[in-house]
Amino acid sequence: MTLEVASERIVRKPWGRTDLRPGSEHGHDGAPIGEIWFQRAEARAPEPLLLLKLLFTDEILSIQVHPDDTFAKVIGLPRGKTEAWYILSAEPGAKIAMGLKRALTAPQLRAAIGDGTVPDLIHWQAVRPDDAFLVRAGTIHAIGAGLVVAEVQQRSDATFRLFDYGRGRELNLDGAVGAATAGPSEPQPAAERLTEARLVVARSPYFVFEQIDLPSNSHWEIDAASETWILLLAGDANFDLIAARSGEAVYIERQRVRLRAGAVGIKGLMAYVASEPVATRLLSRNGELRGVAIAQVPERAAVGVRSTLSDRSQGAGK
Repeated sequence: MTLEVASERIVRKPWGRTDLRPGSEHGHDGAPIGEIWFQRAEARAPEPLLLLKLLFTDEILSIQVHPDDTFAKVIGLPRGKTEAWYILSAEPGAKIAMGLKRALTAPQLRAAIGDGTVPDLIHWQAVRPDDAFLVRAGTIHAIGAGLVVAEVQQRSDATFRLFDYGRGRELNLDGAVGAATAGPSEPQPAAERLTEARLVVARSPYFVFEQIDLPSNSHWEIDAASETWILLLAGDANFDLIAARSGEAVYIERQRVRLRAGAVGIKGLMAYVASEPVATRLLSRNGELRGVAIAQVPERAAVGVRSTLSDRSQGAGK
């Protein structure tokens, strides 16, 4: 049984930001920070199935694709990589890319990677805060500049770059062609309202991703039969005897936990290992919520990433 506040790992990326204020004091050494990973507090703990992270973009990320489980295993990797994004903040004009404008054959995709015309083929769309996207394995995609994104994914570094905007990093032509579904992306599933407090924003065979809104001083029970992550975007809470606040993530597994929201309530994200939403994952212990207004919480201000982040080695991927 496990209940802990997650540790935090800084990951340097060439497309990241050098100033994360007011949410964090890191980045002033001039080296851009692209990601913050939430990890098990104990370094020797078993590796979770999911990776929860924050992304901070000052430039467009590489155009890339992740393999599915089948292709990953063929090339000797343990698993593929399906992920989901939740937009926390977006500057005017910020965009993400999902899929291509039209279907290509494998030779056509290979040629477009080779001659550098892939950016002309991907489908860009504008985004705003609270938008969410499921990025299925095989979908060619990119994240634009001016965004803060919360991401949950299968724990995998299986990434193939098709184009990197002149940064000089290696492209992965064979892997990209083999892994990609070279065409428009599948339609995004509609969000699903479970209760007044729970909104499913993405689901896959590997995880369920929910937005949660808990009123001030309310009481809840989490039945984390499988790996569960909760990221507080605003507000604070007590998880049994553990306190957590905005910008922190809590990891729970094989444990039933009591949650008490703080004085301003909670806005947060919850991700857990399941293929369908689990009704008992978060239950009210206040009686019915019908007719109870969800408390308004302060603006996220760069999601309140704390200044106590530990600076560790750079990860692979975007």
